[in-house]
Amino acid sequence: MSTIQEEIKKRILVLDGAMGTMLQRYNFSEEDFRGERFKDFPHPLKGNNDLLSLTQPQAIKAVHAAYFEAGADIVETNTFSGTTIGMADYHLEDLVYELNYESAKLAREVANEFTAKNPDQPRFVAGSIGPTNRTASMSPDVNDPGYRAVTFDDLRIAYKQQVEALLDGGCDILLVETIFDTLNAKAALFAIEEVKEERNIDVPIMVSGTITDASGRTLSGQTVEAFLISVSHIPLLSVGFNCALGADLLKPYLQTLSHNTSFNISAHPNAGLPNAFGEYDETPEEMQAQIRSYLEDNLINIIGGCCGTTPEHIKLIADIAKEYKPRVSTAVM
Repeated sequence: MSTIQEEIKKRILVLDGAMGTMLQRYNFSEEDFRGERFKDFPHPLKGNNDLLSLTQPQAIKAVHAAYFEAGADIVETNTFSGTTIGMADYHLEDLVYELNYESAKLAREVANEFTAKNPDQPRFVAGSIGPTNRTASMSPDVNDPGYRAVTFDDLRIAYKQQVEALLDGGCDILLVETIFDTLNAKAALFAIEEVKEERNIDVPIMVSGTITDASGRTLSGQTVEAFLISVSHIPLLSVGFNCALGADLLKPYLQTLSHNTSFNISAHPNAGLPNAFGEYDETPEEMQAQIRSYLEDNLINIIGGCCGTTPEHIKLIADIAKEYKPRVSTAVM
């Protein structure tokens, strides 16, 4: 099977859409989240989507399959909160290795099935490494600006455990995503480099930041250029943005990125901005039209969807991605 480095030169690769949006359709109850194994667990578990890889694995596989069916080349593992830091909310820190390993294994099985059906379109698994719910750059307490809820080392240790499990489970790529604090991301990247060195392996890394609002900055205050410079010391498969904004509002930041880096560029925007109920209303057709402008302007190498996107969105995005050539960098950096 050809590698992702080979495939990304041939065509624009399509990433999947939202896992959470799809899981909401199942309307899982507290009992469903618990399954047989956790039925007597003393704390509530509803809402812990990562746990569904253990208690509802068929649903997770079905979501991956739906995205591959829609034309995705890459699916993300169901591990967005899969660190001891993220799992502390549910008192499940001890399960972190298993959660990541099993999630990667599920995605790998589905990817292998689709690759076997059509070897000309190999399918890849990206280990999803989320930002955690703590920030290393800012204080959560306005009265104590020097306080930090987490340290770089806490993050590095937590991420390292996640990375090892994702690789053991069969991931092709590691995706450090939805970055609102680049210091957190640097801890993840440091952990990945440690594991690469210890195992004497090379693994493609995708980095995807989040521009939180019209200021064009991440939550911790970095501009696009500052964010890029902060992560460019590592050889990356791609750098890009996801979440927070819809495709139209994200475009200027992708343009800035494109002018300043020779890395491949990825984008997985939301289906527009959330409405008053926190739901996403942008139709697949509306999103497709906005993504077409990315392709016409030679902005991206990997395209997918974040919050609110479904296989219907990804299918229309995959349909037009075929019509365009991948971005070739003209950047000076």
